[in-house]
Amino acid sequence: MESLQINPALRRFRSFGILTVIAVYLLILVGGVVRSTGSGMGCPDWPKCFGSWVPPTQASQLPPNYKEIYTAQRVAKNQKLARTLQRMGFAQVAGSIFAHPTQYIETDFNPVKTWIEYVNRLLGALIGVFVFLTVVFALPYWRRDRTIFWLALASFLLTGVQGYLGSLVVSTNLLPVMVTVHMALALVIVALLLYAVDRTRWGRANTSDLVSDLALKTDVNPIEQPRPAVSLQLWLWAALLLTFWQIILGTQVREQVDIVSAAAGYVSRETWIAKLGSVFSIHRTMSAAVLLLNVYVSYELWQFARVRLQRLVTATMVVIGLEILAGIILASFALPPTVQPVHLTLATVLFGIQFLTLLAVARARKSPETIAPADAARRVVA
Repeated sequence: MESLQINPALRRFRSFGILTVIAVYLLILVGGVVRSTGSGMGCPDWPKCFGSWVPPTQASQLPPNYKEIYTAQRVAKNQKLARTLQRMGFAQVAGSIFAHPTQYIETDFNPVKTWIEYVNRLLGALIGVFVFLTVVFALPYWRRDRTIFWLALASFLLTGVQGYLGSLVVSTNLLPVMVTVHMALALVIVALLLYAVDRTRWGRANTSDLVSDLALKTDVNPIEQPRPAVSLQLWLWAALLLTFWQIILGTQVREQVDIVSAAAGYVSRETWIAKLGSVFSIHRTMSAAVLLLNVYVSYELWQFARVRLQRLVTATMVVIGLEILAGIILASFALPPTVQPVHLTLATVLFGIQFLTLLAVARARKSPETIAPADAARRVVA
């Protein structure tokens, strides 16, 4: 009996796609470190840092009036952006750029924060290279399953948009709406990459191979597993969108923390949570909804006894448990900076797992799993 052979070119795309997804999550983690350490404006310009590809290590390397220089550059760029947004009909967003209280404030040079932000940018550039290579490795799928190629290409194009948004985040001095859109787009890129990689296993390109492999493995009629109901798929969509909203709310909470901490002179951390307002209360309350909804969906999915679904369910509940633990630590111990990026990264990992689960359920509804009777008996005994 011959085993199913996978084209090396196709295996290369899958492996590199997984590596790219991991790298994107690493970038999200580093981005969380940037926010938690207040290093977002460590480099006041973009793509260079203080006008150089290698940032300075001490203030003496900068001109005496460096604050005025980079503030003027940012204001000029923001004026151009505001005019463009107004022409596109986004007058409110354009107005908020200059209504932002820190618009004309330039932070003091801090070598540690500068290099934290610079490492973040280097990793972002590396992600761009990774996503481009993912497109190159997706070329063999042009004849087998073009959807995979288009997903990879869309990821690359959106990565370019993400880089431009990153420059706007800097030029607007961390304008909340820019930070939120930046985070939302990162999740979209993660979803596209995950979809592309997942489709290499179950897309049209592999359908005939899977059928042939099943025929080789069993000489008896397979047993068809039940399909998930459409209502369960809708509940899973609700769970995914709720997680997405929670991440956006968390970004807004982070923005409030920045405002409160700056007003408090970055001292008395134990008083910050009480000053965060309704956004924090909503975010904390919705975490209970996230838990309850995912417990229900996970229970329903577990009943299908499909190995992949059960693995995804287990991963979902583990990540939610860790996420809630991180949230409790943040609320109980005055927002420790080391936990903030972990909390954000876990939330985005949860989003990714839920998206993969949604794909698995959608696939199960279209192509029900078939197993040999002997395998079914073993599952019942287990």
